[in-house]
Amino acid sequence: MRNHEVTERKPLLNPDGSLREPGWSRRLVQIYDRKEIKKRKTRIKEWDYYSVISNKHNIAVCFTISDLGYLEMESASFIDFNRAWEHTQPVLAPFPMGKLALPPTSEIGDVRVKNAKLALEYLVKDNKRIIRCDYPGFDGGKGLKVNITLDNPDEDTMVIATPWAEDKKAFYYNQKINCMPASGKVEYDGKVYEFDPATDFGGLDWGRGVWTYDNYWYWGSGSGVVDGHRFGFNIGYGFGDTSAASENVIFYDGVAHKFDDVTFNISDNFIDPWTFTSSDGRFEMDFVPIIDRCDYTSVGIIITDQHQVFGRMTGKAVLDDGTVIEIKDFLCFAEKVHNKY
Repeated sequence: MRNHEVTERKPLLNPDGSLREPGWSRRLVQIYDRKEIKKRKTRIKEWDYYSVISNKHNIAVCFTISDLGYLEMESASFIDFNRAWEHTQPVLAPFPMGKLALPPTSEIGDVRVKNAKLALEYLVKDNKRIIRCDYPGFDGGKGLKVNITLDNPDEDTMVIATPWAEDKKAFYYNQKINCMPASGKVEYDGKVYEFDPATDFGGLDWGRGVWTYDNYWYWGSGSGVVDGHRFGFNIGYGFGDTSAASENVIFYDGVAHKFDDVTFNISDNFIDPWTFTSSDGRFEMDFVPIIDRCDYTSVGIIITDQHQVFGRMTGKAVLDDGTVIEIKDFLCFAEKVHNKY
């Protein structure tokens, strides 16, 4: 059944390590347990990625804490849309294989990393998510210091459990949380940016799973306000067996509206205009890029080639009841990523 919704709380995996019930859900109803995985530790991939876009200041910040089995990576980015400029700076360490103790759910548990270069933590408390970062050596010593609070009420999210046809013990369990109002401040190069929850929003990409070695993915996400209503979207495809469900969702005032397949129409030059089209006509967009946050990393057998493109989207999104939401110059991002890990 296409776009099968999982509603029953149960373990994510069968005793043999395969997915129990592929599909999508509005919450993390399936229970992830790293100890139930039937692959070696180097194949397990876990990460928490936050992006926070300020429409008030026309900037964004992004943060990653990840355990890729072979490689531990923390990363921070500062993006200035006013001058189409960005700086991303990672910190790498070998073979974490579970040492980060990333929580088995996004709903509780804090994540903290501190080393000689970077202190980065994510805290979950009282329906809020707090991001704190102190990175003195960021961008040649200009420094990045962040204390952001995201309001995270109990609303619909996008959760998907995706298997791979070629490896029954490979899976990806992923949650996307959109439209979280952001407050707090970011300090970069001596300038302080105060975030406004009326205009500025964060999103979480929470991922746990076992990946096959060589994969492409396409992903797009946006959060903001349209005609006084909180509006957001999550779109994507490209890896695994998605016959049970897609990850394509429109968020409107905290409610998820599920739709079917979407196609990213991109040229080889990522800053050329893109278009997005959907198989059911419910997500039709033009996208004008501002900046390609491209990043290429090659460490041993791990290669990642990322093009996360920030820009402005114009078009229409259709809710479950047929209501058409017109958006114009909506600040968001879309990406194409090729990973070998």
